[in-house]
Amino acid sequence: MIKYIERQVVLFDSIEDAAFSSFKKQKIENVLQPGNANYQDLIEHLKNFSSRVVFTAHPTQFYPNNVQGIMHELRNAVQIDSITKIDNILQQLAYTPFINREKPTPLEEAQSIIFYLRYVYYETLGKIYHQIGKAANLPPDFNPNLLEMGFWPGGDRDGNPFVTKETTYEVATQLRITIMKCYYNHLKVLMRKLTFREVNEPLNKLKRKLYKQIFKKKTSLKSEEILSIMYHVRKLVEDKYQSLNIDLIDDFIGRVHLFGNHFATLDIRQDSSIHNQVIAEIFKKEFNVNYNDLSSEEKLEYLTKESLEINSADYSGDLVVDTIENVYQVRDIQELNGQRGLHRYIISNSESIFDVLHVYALFKYCGYKEEDIQIDIVPLFETMDGMDNSESVMRALYDNEIYKSHLRKRNKEQHIMLGFSDGTKDGGYLKANWEIYRTKERLTTLSRQEGYQVVFFDGRGGPPARGGGKTHQFYAAQGNEIANEKIQLTIQGQTITSVFGTHEQATYNFEQLLLAGVKSKQSKSWKPNHKELLTELADKSYEKYISLKEHELFIPYLEEMTTLRYYGATNICSRPTKRNQNAKLQLKDLRAIPFVGSWGLIRQNVPGYYGLGTALNTYADQFHVVEDLYEHSAFFRSLILNSIMSMKKSYFPLTSYMKNNKKYGKFWMNLREEYELTKKLVLKLTKQNELMENEELARKSISMREDIILPLLSIQQYALQKIQEDDPNKEIYEKMVIRALFGNINASRNSA
Repeated sequence: MIKYIERQVVLFDSIEDAAFSSFKKQKIENVLQPGNANYQDLIEHLKNFSSRVVFTAHPTQFYPNNVQGIMHELRNAVQIDSITKIDNILQQLAYTPFINREKPTPLEEAQSIIFYLRYVYYETLGKIYHQIGKAANLPPDFNPNLLEMGFWPGGDRDGNPFVTKETTYEVATQLRITIMKCYYNHLKVLMRKLTFREVNEPLNKLKRKLYKQIFKKKTSLKSEEILSIMYHVRKLVEDKYQSLNIDLIDDFIGRVHLFGNHFATLDIRQDSSIHNQVIAEIFKKEFNVNYNDLSSEEKLEYLTKESLEINSADYSGDLVVDTIENVYQVRDIQELNGQRGLHRYIISNSESIFDVLHVYALFKYCGYKEEDIQIDIVPLFETMDGMDNSESVMRALYDNEIYKSHLRKRNKEQHIMLGFSDGTKDGGYLKANWEIYRTKERLTTLSRQEGYQVVFFDGRGGPPARGGGKTHQFYAAQGNEIANEKIQLTIQGQTITSVFGTHEQATYNFEQLLLAGVKSKQSKSWKPNHKELLTELADKSYEKYISLKEHELFIPYLEEMTTLRYYGATNICSRPTKRNQNAKLQLKDLRAIPFVGSWGLIRQNVPGYYGLGTALNTYADQFHVVEDLYEHSAFFRSLILNSIMSMKKSYFPLTSYMKNNKKYGKFWMNLREEYELTKKLVLKLTKQNELMENEELARKSISMREDIILPLLSIQQYALQKIQEDDPNKEIYEKMVIRALFGNINASRNSA
């Protein structure tokens, strides 16, 4: 039964994806017409704007590569309506395993996503970029940063002991070799159209260089050399061959400008506590002082003014050694892939100026001169405390003479990451989203006052509870009080395949990100008192959420009544489900994916709405005040609609047996009451009779998926009950729970 339902989900995915191209959607070429209003403004926007989608290795992609290949074939068969092919593919699917016997390595995770870079995004992004340039009559180098890709697999060390210096180097190598393969295959196609005598030699020369590069891990063919040859070819065709097929040459040149010799930018990420540990070791060995005993002024002096060239061989501890060696190899990767290939070091759980300066000091201690530190140091503010402290942290950094000098070398551009996933886990849905918005406003104001351009990078997950959902509407709702020259966000797991997994979907969603940047500039300003009202609602919601989070049964309920403990057994990713593997479960150590996903798999989706109903209910006697906020605030409206999506995927009858549980009965009733209250009030607020009433396609999609997997959810709940009863067949029931995770997560598409 479990296998049957898994394959029903795959079939439904394929049917839905096959139908995507038939939907009427706004396209950028329809907007980019000379007769349209704001045509010139849009061109200027596209010449200066940048959107970056960063692929992460977070564990929400359950389909192995061979299953994804079958899905691709099944989509094609559905599109041409071939019953024979569909039948054959479904039979193949019946015998194809869905489960990895062993956990993938970080390199295998990277290769899985590089597959999409090569076979989807090279073509999709290249075509969008070329079409925009052609429609606006712009040269192929009009904005190489317009469409960027970022990459975390192999660089994200935060809580993943399996990512090492060797992994990072190998992934950087694979990214470079893969883009050379793309160029090589593209050039072969192009040469069929450029069969002219004088261009033959330079094109064959480039072809040989690209071929050689594919098999060389060290020798790097620079994108500047490729461009030099191609511009020479372009001039020859223009001067001697009546510009024949010059449009195809521009398409190729544009892609080289876009992807360079790096394809996607590899980010380094590590938790601030690890840097603190490494710095303490360095101070003990190199300066013979206890770092933690120093005053703030003394720390600043050491961290900004001392220069060293430490040797990793002098240190013990794998983590310390690897951190040092990784900093050393940044220069090597930049030399091979270009500075666009690796230029960011992200610090998780940043809460003080020292979290940023530790990384700056690491580069100084590893032999880098100040002018050689070609790295954007990126604090990640993801907790309520982190966001509260963010303005004072950035003010202190902007006031620090050494760091100011560093920023001048980085074009006075400061990247700041904000974590939706851990923010929601820490503060609840409404509070986290509003705090992130206000934090962006404060940091934008501060940065502009100090003469810096701030670039916000949003750590967004798949579901609304982790910042996902209606992403384009979210960005379109941000006004001019928030820096919007660049949009940067993470996408992961299911979202990579379900939102950006085909040419049609990727084209639509990338174009919507570009247009969201335009709409954010046109977003209306806030009405008087609306910010104060939303702050009050967020605070009320936070109080309610904190009372739940601090409840003595909160963690036990997650451990005993949900699928939380089984995430790590699914063999879908290399990362552990919590950062501190030796300690007992604490919410701060628990990763957001299993936290949000576990609520989703019991169809309670608490992080997506809890506290919102209580907040809205404070205005029950003057509900028109909240209705006015909903009508005039695009941001608040996007939050409500995203929360409605979470509630649409909730189904408390599935776990209604819990209300009779002696230990957890009242706790379950509390969750149900907040859900019912929130549902009643958001329906009233949006003037709907049912959840997502005004979104027919999305509502039907969710309803059909929920119908498909209800038997699977029921099997999983039955197995969980048997485990709780300590049934003699407990081991078998645990296998059932784990196996049922696959179909349930896949069907929801953005549940974790």
